[in-house]
Amino acid sequence: MDTSLLIIIIVIILALGFDFINGFHDTANAIATSVSTRALKPRTAILMAAVMNFLGAIMFTGVAKTIGGSVADPASLDNGLEVLIATLLAAIIWNLITWWFGIPSSSHALIGALAGAVYIGGGPDKLNWSGFRTIVEGLIFSPLIAFAVGYIVMLILKWIFAHRSPHTVNKGFRSMQVVTAALQSFTHGTNDAQKAMGIITFALVTARFQDHMEVPLWVKIAAATAMALGTSIGGWKIIKTMGTKIFKIEPINGFAADMSAASVIFGATLFHLPVSTTHAITSAILGVGSAKRFSAVRWSMAGRIVVAWVITIPIVAVMAGGIYMLLF
Repeated sequence: MDTSLLIIIIVIILALGFDFINGFHDTANAIATSVSTRALKPRTAILMAAVMNFLGAIMFTGVAKTIGGSVADPASLDNGLEVLIATLLAAIIWNLITWWFGIPSSSHALIGALAGAVYIGGGPDKLNWSGFRTIVEGLIFSPLIAFAVGYIVMLILKWIFAHRSPHTVNKGFRSMQVVTAALQSFTHGTNDAQKAMGIITFALVTARFQDHMEVPLWVKIAAATAMALGTSIGGWKIIKTMGTKIFKIEPINGFAADMSAASVIFGATLFHLPVSTTHAITSAILGVGSAKRFSAVRWSMAGRIVVAWVITIPIVAVMAGGIYMLLF
């Protein structure tokens, strides 16, 4: 077998492996609120999320093109496949570590890892600094927007239902959470699944199998399937953190958080911006909790999560650079 063909097969397997891990890691965020409020049984929520993730993943490709071309030009890298192997190994290792400790990290590990591997493997001039900066800015501002949207939505709901019985209100919103959990899972597929698609397309261009960043149909189906399968495994550690350890979520809170996060994620998808489902849903939950009662939020847990976000990109960048030097 030709060496380049063997390497690209390895890249594809690693990319789909990353998507699989992303499925049980990040998708747990999408269903955490509906599971914690008992709006959905865990197995039902997981199966629904798997289906909606698959649908979202095959319907959009704009984020994949951004991932595949904004951090670096694949056609300019002679060692692009090796760079991608280091990228994916670093991102997979980091996401497994954070999953093990129940910390909702994110697929944005892939962005930092790609930047680090390109910097070491190709040199500073091969890294598209403006494109990388644009992606990082999106990752910074999307949680702030999600927090603000969650806070405002919860304030509006509090005002509308101020004189209703809490039991009646939560009973109604528990049913509505089924819809918002499905929407949240769908938007996760429209954005997060695109990242692995972008990496595979990057590899195809690097290996000269194609000369454009259009995502082939088989790549869409493979990435969507990998994420759906990962989702079907579930991510109980993350669900526990998101659903119970930030603040005690009631159905009206879960509805507000899911709607807020889904709107931010889908808005980013329409602008072809890769954002983090983890960032969006966690920030929306914090915003909703703050609107409910500021003291109700466990800010120490929130602080741990934010620290994990901040250190992810530099850590995985260093890891990817180190893995590249070690292997190649």
